[in-house]
Amino acid sequence: MNFGLDGKRALVVGGNKGLGRGVAKSLAENGAIIAISGRDEAALNDTVNELHAHSPRSFALNADLADPVALAAMLDRIDRDMGGVDILLLNGGGPPPFSASSLNIVQWRTQFETMFLSGVRIATHFLPRMRERHWGRILVVSSTSVREPIAGLTASNALRAAVAGWAKSLAGEVAADGVTVNLLLAGRLATARTDKLEQMDADAQGLDVSVIAAQSQAEIPVGRYGTAEEFGAVAAFLASEQASYITGAAIPVDGGLSRAII
Repeated sequence: MNFGLDGKRALVVGGNKGLGRGVAKSLAENGAIIAISGRDEAALNDTVNELHAHSPRSFALNADLADPVALAAMLDRIDRDMGGVDILLLNGGGPPPFSASSLNIVQWRTQFETMFLSGVRIATHFLPRMRERHWGRILVVSSTSVREPIAGLTASNALRAAVAGWAKSLAGEVAADGVTVNLLLAGRLATARTDKLEQMDADAQGLDVSVIAAQSQAEIPVGRYGTAEEFGAVAAFLASEQASYITGAAIPVDGGLSRAII
């Protein structure tokens, strides 16, 4: 299927690793020009070299989006070199686990800035031109914790829910201008984040990490973890011309793990 993405300009935040990398690769394979951002220089270079096989004009930006100065510089660079974007993927690493009964104001403010405000700043920067062109796609990498909170991941549960509320509100505001806004709810996928959480569980329970991984995958109806490539394929479809009637949706990519009906 031709997704109609040839020549479309995309910014994939956190596109150097994990799910973001999977999305960047899928968009590039469908003809988009990709800018990826991240903080790991080696991973950025490795990923952009891979993207060049399908999208020679793609490039990488080393930026810490928790830093307003670095964020502004990144947006200026994209405006200068790409003239804006048609497709925006908002994505960031998961916050550290902590309990809902604890209170660390610095930690909460840091995560709010990183997980919520930075994404809002990026989206609202590019939105005016998307609306003027009557075409735009904003995709947000989120988690099934939006529907079913995950024990111990308090910041993720709370702030991803806040992002979901913002995205749903935005979708209604910009739909008539040809801009769609959708969430991808990641379940248990084979990423470094999953590896880290499994190791933490294994250490806490005194078990080998392979036991934890097997138990976790056994809970998933399809019986395995998903891949970044599978996640990226869903994102590419949502960015396509064919998906122009899908907006304000929160789509689980979780192998059937989520038991919520809605």
